[in-house]
Amino acid sequence: MSDRPVTITPYPNGPLIVRGDMQLATADGTTIPARTGAVALCRCGMSAIKPFCDGTHKVTGFRTG
Repeated sequence: MSDRPVTITPYPNGPLIVRGDMQLATADGTTIPARTGAVALCRCGMSAIKPFCDGTHKVTGFRTG
């Protein structure tokens, strides 16, 4: 991993977009392979590929306030 800063951008009615060099882990601490670039993380809780977004928020009517 490099020293690129990580940014997190919440998209209205959609996922969190995480950009930069990152290390992700599940709630129980299991490490997800390191990623460089950008990932979309689920906020609606309905994705079949959690923690990543699969677009399900569009069909469930998920709204962010």
